[in-house]
Amino acid sequence: MLRLPLLGLTLGFVVAASPAFAQAQTSTDAVPYRYARTTPRNCVDPAKFPAFLDQMRREATAQGVRQRGLAALDGLQFDPGVVSRDRGQQVFTQTFEQFSGRMVPPRLGRAKQMMTKHAALLSRIEQQFGVPAGVIVAIWGLETDFGAYLGDFNTVRSIATLAYDCRRPEKFRPELIAVLKIVDHGDINPQTAKGAWAGEIGQTQFMPTQYLKFAIDYDGDGRRDLVRSIPDVLASTANYLKGYGWQRGQGWQPGEPNFSVVQDWNKAEVYARTIAYFGQQLEASRR
Repeated sequence: MLRLPLLGLTLGFVVAASPAFAQAQTSTDAVPYRYARTTPRNCVDPAKFPAFLDQMRREATAQGVRQRGLAALDGLQFDPGVVSRDRGQQVFTQTFEQFSGRMVPPRLGRAKQMMTKHAALLSRIEQQFGVPAGVIVAIWGLETDFGAYLGDFNTVRSIATLAYDCRRPEKFRPELIAVLKIVDHGDINPQTAKGAWAGEIGQTQFMPTQYLKFAIDYDGDGRRDLVRSIPDVLASTANYLKGYGWQRGQGWQPGEPNFSVVQDWNKAEVYARTIAYFGQQLEASRR
């Protein structure tokens, strides 16, 4: 669930770099896309990366990060593969009909199964947060295929690389501090935590700052685990939407009160409309 403007703005909207979205692309998808490369890939010196990490240790310490969190920076190396992904972002040109037609039908059956399997949990979440189960499950499916593909980039290394990179350090330095706090809290293991190249975490792809703000321990095990705990994943997703102003009992289609909240999840109108459409399909299947 990437909220940062990563894909270029020439068409007026962006699409999240979710693993499920990236995995769905094939060579036959190349026609609707073009690549935007506006910043050199070698604009920083990797040899100075350790000095940058020392600086970030000082900043993190000043913001209350303790030794467990600080240790996540030990031995980190600059990742040129992350920079390559950043520079090779695709400007999205598909219509809603094209995108939703590609993303929703392959996931609809599985989504209905998830609605049934987790019906009691989703009902409890809906009662508490006011967000319909169909919307939550639609996001879950679109972001990571219901947790099947979370990404394979080391989360701390990716965020540290982007925080050091010249293109958007002001956006990723707070994310680096946030992920160190998450490690410090014991919610993720920095050695094993993997996700999308831009640092999104878990089955619905929270950026670290959003993780700190909205992730909740819904299964009561003492950890906010958005990687393995489905109760934590689904409840945190609902909490995010509620935190951005979701109105209980109101619609979420374009023009309805909650569509702006769906757009806060993802600024790309086509992606937001696809969430809204997918969620409506799932809600209709419950009746």
